[in-house]
Amino acid sequence: RALRWANGRAPARGLRASPRVQIAMPSWVIDRYGSNEVLRFTRDMMFPIIHFPNEVIIKVHAASLNPIDLSMRSGYGATALNMKRDPLKLKTGETEFPLTLGRDVSGVVMECGLGVSYFKPGDEVWAAIPPWKQGTLSEFVVASGNEVSFKPKCLSHTEAAALPYVGLTAWSALKQVGGLNQSNCSGKRILILGASGGVGTFAVQLMKAWDAHVTAVCSHDASTLVKKLGADDVIDYKSGNLEEQLKTLPLFDFILDNVGGSTEKWALDLLKKWSGATYVTLVTPFLINMDRLGVADGMLQTGVTVGSKTLKHLLKGVHYRWAFFMASGPSLDEIAELVDSGKIQPVIDEVFSFSEVPKAFLKLEGGHARGKTVINVISRQ
Repeated sequence: RALRWANGRAPARGLRASPRVQIAMPSWVIDRYGSNEVLRFTRDMMFPIIHFPNEVIIKVHAASLNPIDLSMRSGYGATALNMKRDPLKLKTGETEFPLTLGRDVSGVVMECGLGVSYFKPGDEVWAAIPPWKQGTLSEFVVASGNEVSFKPKCLSHTEAAALPYVGLTAWSALKQVGGLNQSNCSGKRILILGASGGVGTFAVQLMKAWDAHVTAVCSHDASTLVKKLGADDVIDYKSGNLEEQLKTLPLFDFILDNVGGSTEKWALDLLKKWSGATYVTLVTPFLINMDRLGVADGMLQTGVTVGSKTLKHLLKGVHYRWAFFMASGPSLDEIAELVDSGKIQPVIDEVFSFSEVPKAFLKLEGGHARGKTVINVISRQ
């Protein structure tokens, strides 16, 4: 069946496709870490193979870029990701290259493993692929069935590709780690630092869908967009000392920090004390520690850091948490319901064709994005 889909015709009678058959497909890959010049287009990337019964192969219609793609292109997190790719170090002599970047996909199921009953070939789906797997800047990608969800009916593939990775990252921070949900957000004061990027624009909409009061921090030129998404108060971080501006407002029940840096030194003072108020940051030193110190020492250093910070702030009456992206088809199911009900919409900064992937990386590298950078792998989405 893989041959029939890839070549547009059925295999000759008596010819059987097997996992050993290699079929080439177009992809954007890197063969080493570096800046934009390491991106290479090839028509000879190996066609993805179903190795486990719960996997599906997706024909990619649209993908999108995230800051993690820039970081991975430069080698960020390579130590931890390579350990995840080959935890027992069985593939001696092999490397992660050629490596395909891109985490978001919206497309059509082409092939299902024997253990997949929820999807069938031809289903329109979306997913966010974990960073230790081959990415979505390719004609086809393989994913676990539990990472995949049916695409929202109201969105095109181009629109849908803008949401999975940022949506699941925000979902992890706000719901899984932060404990927020539809039944406990009403009237809560939420502060979102870095509100105009992909994660921030999703978080603003999700919190408003759950009836929270949202204060968003962004630059002045993004304020119209963020207000349109529902933010109650918008603070321009360029218009003066941000800490002093926020101190004039009532204290918050929850802070989502997409910025990091020096922000952490003062942001927790803006939380209500001894009320269960929580600060969650998406900017953590976990992967940097492992790159710098190695797996064992890096994990030890990370544990000491997060443990000491959690205890320090708990003694001051607030909760301190780290959050990370988590691939989850069931969570995407819930997000799809919010999209189809009109409560969440994709925010797209710019759309590029598949031939313009290096240009799209440069656009993302320039910063100040207002939403997502999307790649149309198949034109006219």
